[in-house]
Amino acid sequence: MFRSALDRLPLIAILRGVKPDAVVPIGAVLVEAGFSIIEVPLNSPDPIESIGKLQAAFGDRALIGAGTVTDPSSVPKIAATGAKLVVMPHADVVVIAAAVNAGMVCVPGVMTPTEGFAALAAGAAALKLFPAELVGTTGLRAMRGVFPPSTLFLPVGGVTPNNMSPFLDAGAAGFGLGSALYRPGDTVANVRSHAEEFVAAWRGLSARSKM
Repeated sequence: MFRSALDRLPLIAILRGVKPDAVVPIGAVLVEAGFSIIEVPLNSPDPIESIGKLQAAFGDRALIGAGTVTDPSSVPKIAATGAKLVVMPHADVVVIAAAVNAGMVCVPGVMTPTEGFAALAAGAAALKLFPAELVGTTGLRAMRGVFPPSTLFLPVGGVTPNNMSPFLDAGAAGFGLGSALYRPGDTVANVRSHAEEFVAAWRGLSARSKM
């Protein structure tokens, strides 16, 4: 489920601050652009309602879920919407276990090998390298060297269409996209433009890597 979504397009749309009345039109332009993974952080207005609306509208075409999940008690609320993804800013194994036990894909945030290995042992499907600006490509390359080759590292934080290339060269499997893709108040046209820029950048990098 998660791997197949990444194979289609390894870019995770992070809709921090989105409101329920705006989320479906925004989700529509993302899915039209090719996005197959969308999260609504729990520090957004009425996030469970937004997640439920995205799941109802696009759950058959995209993996929908919640971001900024910091408490295991949030997991049943997310699961009740039918969403299947839990993304975290940290690597609390209690939250990871709650998500895995609920049959959900969990992507915790890590900065160190200690956090990363503990997260994988708890059942993480991939590792969110956060904040990517701080860890940098040097940090990612060093971590890539000691983790199993199958480990999926997804840099998040400060990712733009112009800076994905060095992270990809350092071993990134995909990216989480925040404010460069969506900011609260962005119009549907804004989001469409940003989404198309990211997709074009990724496809260019992917084509280059196959040469």
